[in-house]
Amino acid sequence: MNKAALYTGNQNFEIKEVKPKVPGEGQVRIKVSHCGICGTDLHIFHGKMDARVSIPQPIGHEMSGIITEIGDEVDGLTVGDRVVVRPLDWCGECPACKNGFTHICQKLKFLGIDTPGAFQSHWSVPARVVHKIPDSIPMDIAALIEPLAVACHDLRIAEAKSGEYAVVLGGGPIGMLIAMTARHQGLRVLLSEINPVRLALAAEIGIDTINPKEQDLVKTVWKNTGNAGADIVFEATATQAAASVMTELPRCRGRIVTVGIFSQPPQIDLFKFFWRELQLRGARVYEEADYETAIEMAAQNTLPLDKLITRVYPLEQIQQAFESLENNANAMKVLVQCSK
Repeated sequence: MNKAALYTGNQNFEIKEVKPKVPGEGQVRIKVSHCGICGTDLHIFHGKMDARVSIPQPIGHEMSGIITEIGDEVDGLTVGDRVVVRPLDWCGECPACKNGFTHICQKLKFLGIDTPGAFQSHWSVPARVVHKIPDSIPMDIAALIEPLAVACHDLRIAEAKSGEYAVVLGGGPIGMLIAMTARHQGLRVLLSEINPVRLALAAEIGIDTINPKEQDLVKTVWKNTGNAGADIVFEATATQAAASVMTELPRCRGRIVTVGIFSQPPQIDLFKFFWRELQLRGARVYEEADYETAIEMAAQNTLPLDKLITRVYPLEQIQQAFESLENNANAMKVLVQCSK
């Protein structure tokens, strides 16, 4: 049988034994090892995405696991492969897909939101979104490949180059991964964050930090760049404060990459875009190449990804796992172990 954590609405999960789904044509079944809780999962938990979730339903998408069964018409994968899933299901027919942008398909379905997710012991998914991982990556670390791929995509959208100066606004899990990835790629990085625990973590792993409540962020950036300004600014907070300051930081023709998801349109100083010919770039999820880059980086074991794991809960305690993140700005990444 398949043990699943079903989101039932009203900030509640129920653990039930359900019949595992037999993989259909072009699908594989995965024994899920670990699955992380992300901000989108918390939005679902708070009932803000009930229109997209078929309640009751397992959610979750930041996962790792092992293939246990393969459907027809699947090539390149075998039972026993250690894998992660790029949780996007695209139509292949819309203008975005035909232009090669399947990750922002106009009819995109997100696995774990629009379809059942990985908070269960066995998960059947399309084989086309499965990526094999080497034995050198532990399963708990592999569950961080999905958010690491987000960071890799952000750096690629920014056209980041070694030696450039980047400012990351926000030291949550994604902001921290952007800073780590940027530094790994040879950029000079400054992480702006107000939470002392997150600032301490960033400092521990060697990232330069600033608390904008205690120091002047704008003056610091311009001083650090010889009065030129930052090459790239990553906005990873989805707050008005960050939207206001992000245009104060870049150099002439500098790039601003929006990573945070704003629930309401923020006020932005468009005059700065005119005055310094700034560029604003959106970055959404990831592409296949970003997953492969993230897997390669994780396999090199040069990023301290383990430092981002706050705690691991068993599947039976998923309710406590979600509740542990309520109003807890100190937590980074909480994982759920879905099977052993």
